[in-house]
Amino acid sequence: MSIEIENITKCFGKTTALNQVNLTFEKGKICGLLGNNGAGKTTLFRLIANHIFPSEGTIRVDGEEVWDNDRVLGKMFLVSEGNLYPESMKVKDGFRSAGIFYPGFDLENANRLAELFHLPLKKKIAGLSTGYKTIYKLVLGLSVNTPYLLLDEPVLGLDASHRELFYKLLIEKIAESPCTVLLSTHLIQEAAPLVEQTIIIEEGKILRNRPKDDLLEEYCLITGPSSKLEEWLPGKKIVKKASLGGLASVYIEGTVEEADLPQGFTKEKLSLQEYFILLTNGGIAS
Repeated sequence: MSIEIENITKCFGKTTALNQVNLTFEKGKICGLLGNNGAGKTTLFRLIANHIFPSEGTIRVDGEEVWDNDRVLGKMFLVSEGNLYPESMKVKDGFRSAGIFYPGFDLENANRLAELFHLPLKKKIAGLSTGYKTIYKLVLGLSVNTPYLLLDEPVLGLDASHRELFYKLLIEKIAESPCTVLLSTHLIQEAAPLVEQTIIIEEGKILRNRPKDDLLEEYCLITGPSSKLEEWLPGKKIVKKASLGGLASVYIEGTVEEADLPQGFTKEKLSLQEYFILLTNGGIAS
């Protein structure tokens, strides 16, 4: 049970949005797809959901190709910025419509979540604010009960309290009804606690594809007095250095034991956001 992406390339005219991408999203994991604007994240989601077709390559879900395969497409639900609902449709009617296309849709749960988010059931979807349009889609995503849930910038337009509520509800859903989640977001620090597998994409190519915990063990940040730090650095593989006043910080590849650090030095593990920024800003060789 998995989503397999094999040699996928997608071109829009002379622009190559994805270039020979190979990925496998394994059952039951939360996979974080990280990349700057224009990296190819949304294109990849749209290909998986069969909204567009690749220039080359194949995408399979549980061994079956996705192209025009209703049985396979019924296993996935995509939450994205696009709106596929009629302008005149009300929220409550959108819920009923979802039940037609997704037999596992839980209307009772959708109504419960709508109440938690204060989503007005009788209001037209087109008349909702940007934040509540997002909430409407999230309620659907948390209620369809598909084996695969694709979340492309799922908290777009949400305030901090609504984002926190969504993350909490997503964790509860996975605990009660495990599914594979593909999550793309620019709010890396917020989403990091959820992510198990990390995929980093840049200019249509995959730079990293590893378990998050393994990724964050590759480098560390050492801080100490500038003069002493320079004396300690020879023989270390330095990724990036910075200094402020009498203190200096250096990102180092490899393991550094606390016991090996001179007095006054500190060691910190990189956060996922720090790792991403370091990688995509050219600090780490890709």
